[in-house]
Amino acid sequence: MKDVHATGNDPASKHPAIELRNVWKMFGESTALEGVSLGIARGEFFSLLGPSGCGKTTMLNLIGGFATPSRGEVMIDGKSVADVPPYERPVNTVFQSYALFPHMTVAENVKFGLRMKGVGRTERQAVAAEMLRMVSLSGYEGRRPGQLSGGQRQRVALARALVNRPSVLLLDEPLGALDLKLRKQMQIELTRLQRQVGITFVYVTHDQEEAMAMSDRIAVMDGGRLLQVGTPGEIYDRPNHRFVMEFIGAANSFAGRLGGRRGDIGEVDLDGVGRARGRIAGQIPEQARVALLVRPEKMTLSPATATAREDAIAGTLTHVSRLGFVTHYTVRLGQGQDVLCYRLNDRMDARAEPLAEGQRVTLSWNEEDARIFSNDASPEVDFPQRPSQVTLSKVTRSSK
Repeated sequence: MKDVHATGNDPASKHPAIELRNVWKMFGESTALEGVSLGIARGEFFSLLGPSGCGKTTMLNLIGGFATPSRGEVMIDGKSVADVPPYERPVNTVFQSYALFPHMTVAENVKFGLRMKGVGRTERQAVAAEMLRMVSLSGYEGRRPGQLSGGQRQRVALARALVNRPSVLLLDEPLGALDLKLRKQMQIELTRLQRQVGITFVYVTHDQEEAMAMSDRIAVMDGGRLLQVGTPGEIYDRPNHRFVMEFIGAANSFAGRLGGRRGDIGEVDLDGVGRARGRIAGQIPEQARVALLVRPEKMTLSPATATAREDAIAGTLTHVSRLGFVTHYTVRLGQGQDVLCYRLNDRMDARAEPLAEGQRVTLSWNEEDARIFSNDASPEVDFPQRPSQVTLSKVTRSSK
């Protein structure tokens, strides 16, 4: 696995590829970005993830120069780009719509940027041929965009964007127009290509699975704010905000009141269910109203017995759905809440006692696998006025 932190004598390697310093963006009375501070390492595959309207495309436009911040500073390779127009920034953009020239051939589309820079014909030909080889389109040079599939057109757009070797490639939901099977194929192709060229990719998506599969790190956004930045593993297993845990994957939520605590492990009196423990996120006072969240695959489902754990939650199994390698169980609790539990269909499960709909069961989990969040509407994280300190040298492919 390659370390995405650049090394060597290049002075720019001492700085993040991209840095946002307390960036705000206002559109009239509407706030699109609120005090965002962020560093993106050189050579990193970095995703901006969040629902529609969260500010991720606005951030991409600020980096690309298609918009200017209302406050704050955008840096590329350690230099402010406040007065640098888009065409002079070391950045290229790939759009969902491809934006290819329909009257040009594949080769002409790819060579266009080189021709605008005054690169000679022989060199243009060689560089374009190499780039088309990298995106697996050798032999398609003479075709026009209308003669290509959606995936092929997207590869041409990538080749055209990369041919000038920008410091940063911005990708605005580039796979959104593709069907599911082709989208998954292109995810693999994009990851391979990014590793091969070593250029910083900043990828905008609302698809959680896509971001988790491709990224070195992910920034989860909502309402113009940066909620959490981390590797896919950190975002999924150690969310610091309730929105992050509910947006990335599935999560069961139990309402209750925080009782005693031991370090960062708290005990919650669950409403009408019982008592359970989990890891506290943020500063939450005792007796505060909280939500305890657990992912379905972290829950242990067992037949109800007299020897059940004291912190187990009792319910009735109402639905069993076997989906190939995994089975989804729905358990209804006494107060009517439905809870999901996922179990892998491995050999051990095949020998275990089968569970049937209508059966009384118990649910339990390890306390480290549950997260306790405040029910207060305020976020559990602070939004810094200065850029967050990012240890870029530790961002590696193996951290996924």
